[in-house]
Amino acid sequence: MSLSFLFFLSVLQGVTELFPVSSLGHTLLVPALFGMHIDKHAPQLLPFLVALHLGTAVALLWYFRARWVALISGFFASLGGRKNDDGHMMWALIIGTIPTGLVGLLLEKRIEAIFHDLRIVAAALMVNGVLLWFGDRLQRARTHRPPEKLTFRQAFLVGLAQIGALIPGFSRSGLTMIAGNAAGLTAEKAAEFSFLLGTPIIFAAGVLELPKLFHAHDQLMTALVGGVLTGIAAWLSVKFLMRYFEGRGRLASFGLYCVIAGAVFLGWFVTHQQPV
Repeated sequence: MSLSFLFFLSVLQGVTELFPVSSLGHTLLVPALFGMHIDKHAPQLLPFLVALHLGTAVALLWYFRARWVALISGFFASLGGRKNDDGHMMWALIIGTIPTGLVGLLLEKRIEAIFHDLRIVAAALMVNGVLLWFGDRLQRARTHRPPEKLTFRQAFLVGLAQIGALIPGFSRSGLTMIAGNAAGLTAEKAAEFSFLLGTPIIFAAGVLELPKLFHAHDQLMTALVGGVLTGIAAWLSVKFLMRYFEGRGRLASFGLYCVIAGAVFLGWFVTHQQPV
């Protein structure tokens, strides 16, 4: 893998992982559209992509480091019988993580097969855009509540929404923001909850997949360099997005982009031979 291609993939991953536009979908579709070859059958592909995700996870941990300290402190306080909002939210994050973790372990091989048909990925990106548009309308029609007041049932349902993002083309952050909107969170708080919720899932995926690279030192170094580049791009992305949603930022804008981009990708791969 050339240095320029590595830089391209890493920055693409770091930006699209947190923007609600499907990082995995873009990592597969964009290089193929421009004739950049990615061997989708290579056993190192998924671990390499996970290494890029780990860069994102580190960026999220650093950005929300004060929040994580408060959540973990509240969690241990709750174990001692002291009820508090931070402890409640930490339990909500744990409960929200369970659905995707279990489904990811059970369906990993079947999901990998979807990578091989870029038309499905492009169509999923279009559907993701439609869902973002509906989620935006839903958010504006709801009475808002702080994330610390989410019930465990609501947290589970928000976590359940992440399952859809196991399919390339659907955005994990987008689906969880939509579910957060449905639970009554503001756009800003839905984004924060989504980013906090995604961090343990990303790390868990890394623990499972990254060891597959250890037998090939050149692949491991490539993944590590890519992870660093991705982390830098992800930190800049989360900083932008939190400010975006603090203002009048709307999911519908990302939805429009996904529909248009998905249609372009779909049209291209229907009329042109897909890379093998």
